[in-house]
Amino acid sequence: MRVNLLLLGAGVALALHTTSCGNNQSSGKNTSMTAKADFKFIDPANMDTTVSPGEDFFTYANGTWLKTVAIPDDKPRWGSFDELAHRTNHAVKELMENAAAKNNAPTGSKEYNVGAFFKSGMDSAAINAKGVEAIRPELDLINSIKDTESLIDVIVALSKKGVATVFGFYIGPDDRNVSKNIVQFGQAGLGLPTKDYYVDKQFASERNDYKKLIEDFLVMAGQDAAAAKANAAKVFQIENDLAMASMYPAEMRDPQKLYNKFSTAEFSKQTPNINWVNLFEKFGFKGEDSMLVGMPKYYQALSAKLKNTSVEDWKNYLRFHLLSTMSPYIGDKAEQLNFAFYGEKLRGQKAMKPRWERVMNVINGAIGDQLGQLYVDAHFQPEAKEKMKTLVSNLQAAFEERIKGLDWMSDVTKEKALIKLNKFVKKIGYPDKWKDYSGLEIVADNYAQNVLRANEYEYNREVAKLGKSVDRSEWFMTPNTVNAYYFPSFNEIVFPAAILQFPFFDFNADDAVNYGGIGAVIGHEMTHGFDDQGAQYAADGNLRNWWTPEDEAKFKEKTAVLVKQYNEYTVLDSVRVNGELTLGENIADLGGLAIAYQAFKKTKQGQSNEMIDGFTPDQRFFLSWAQIWRGVARPQYSMQLIKMDPHSPGIWRANGPLSNFEPFYKAFNVKEGQKMYRPENERAKIW
Repeated sequence: MRVNLLLLGAGVALALHTTSCGNNQSSGKNTSMTAKADFKFIDPANMDTTVSPGEDFFTYANGTWLKTVAIPDDKPRWGSFDELAHRTNHAVKELMENAAAKNNAPTGSKEYNVGAFFKSGMDSAAINAKGVEAIRPELDLINSIKDTESLIDVIVALSKKGVATVFGFYIGPDDRNVSKNIVQFGQAGLGLPTKDYYVDKQFASERNDYKKLIEDFLVMAGQDAAAAKANAAKVFQIENDLAMASMYPAEMRDPQKLYNKFSTAEFSKQTPNINWVNLFEKFGFKGEDSMLVGMPKYYQALSAKLKNTSVEDWKNYLRFHLLSTMSPYIGDKAEQLNFAFYGEKLRGQKAMKPRWERVMNVINGAIGDQLGQLYVDAHFQPEAKEKMKTLVSNLQAAFEERIKGLDWMSDVTKEKALIKLNKFVKKIGYPDKWKDYSGLEIVADNYAQNVLRANEYEYNREVAKLGKSVDRSEWFMTPNTVNAYYFPSFNEIVFPAAILQFPFFDFNADDAVNYGGIGAVIGHEMTHGFDDQGAQYAADGNLRNWWTPEDEAKFKEKTAVLVKQYNEYTVLDSVRVNGELTLGENIADLGGLAIAYQAFKKTKQGQSNEMIDGFTPDQRFFLSWAQIWRGVARPQYSMQLIKMDPHSPGIWRANGPLSNFEPFYKAFNVKEGQKMYRPENERAKIW
């Protein structure tokens, strides 16, 4: 599902996952702390004015903050998103604690389910006492495997419970017929973040530690050290072979290449050891005889592995992935093993997140709409939704003006672009229709089984979509998430309640701050409808070309300029940004900046020269822009993001678009010869 996020893993989890200025969450609805007389929306104390804005605007705007900030031990990064997520998460913590303290909540209600789930997750003594026995039924199921047929049966059973295995799929709109849901399969089966980690020499240490992780979990499953070591090598070989047939993240950015439609009978011929007709029956995909397969080569390789790999090796593969997936729910020993690799080794964290936050993230993924309802009831200001509607309309009008004024696009294509823009669906704050969790059993004394039951409940909800009309009211993010997204199949932009807070948005802020913050976020998500991926989807959400050949060629020429620009940026001294992988987000950042600025210039402040705290309106707009991308990350996490995250590092999200934008040059008197200066013929100008 191609959902374009503002930030990977920001706040929660799609995860994408602080106490400073922001909203007071202590009583009832949010009350802005920013009303204090001494509060500054653009705080000079965070800046480093010894740095010229024309040399490095990101550091000029954030330099003192960057020098003095310390990444919390339990975090891989720290920045504006993380600070806001931290405040939001503490508000949610209070809601979970209050729900857990209620003794009379009706069974199945949001208070009951959140409270019981929270109690089960916080009871570390009970979790440790059960240990691996909490998933004994699943381990016994793996032990019962006798042949390839029963192997596939168990893989299906585990998949239904949310255990990561070799079949990666979801149910969603058919890209070329978005009124119909279809089963969509993609690559899966790997425990390392991307194919790079199996291939590149630089990740040899990570591969060795990963093999040790497999070994340790097999020991936990009951094997002696020697057997576990030998079996771990075989499990890794399964993954390595699947990785070789997998695609790199940058290769997965073209929706045309990923659209491969097959009948189950037809695809079975390409994968002779996987009978997709039978497999659909096992998964419960009744009445379905076709599917989309993003990466056919992966499933061809999987088919070969099912035949060429012994059943015992597959059983060890499943034991490891079961224990790894369930490690947060089966005791401290398993959780620490998992954290030592995925947290410390791959992300550079020095400590786990506090237990309440880990449990919160699980609840958010399992019964997120019920947790989100509690958050909205307590903390969302209805007037924020109304203000956002106005801002979105203003940004949409500015975008319309920009499309009409493009000098490189024909009137024919402009007309279709405007139709798409004006058909944007806007979702703000929270869903109009909450998910129903009737029949889901949550108990206060079995964390692991709560997780498995919730996963299976959600699986059944997804399967029930088949044969029904697509529900366009559905949200793919919870309200307490500090993030935003664009979904091309619905042609919609979505802004959860939690992002409608400072530094993105504040009722008491001047327009420069709000337009440079949430305005740029709105423009960013709108531009995703017209980035290199979104531009391939028509106004109705279908994957269909609406461009003239000449305009399409010009568009690709313009985006190539942006690829070249970002390929020249570095992170961690010598590692370069991947301009192809980050192209869509870079287009959205550039478009978001330009659209927000154009809308800002229509406001009273935008048309004035009134100084606030020594800055002009335009300067405050650009400073607000720079502070939302403020952040630092641990080296290990930065490396991981470079390989898999479609977003550029924060410094380049701030500086990259500005170096293409003439109003920024004027606001800060940027001159030729300075690092932020880009010759006119090298500046990217798209939307």
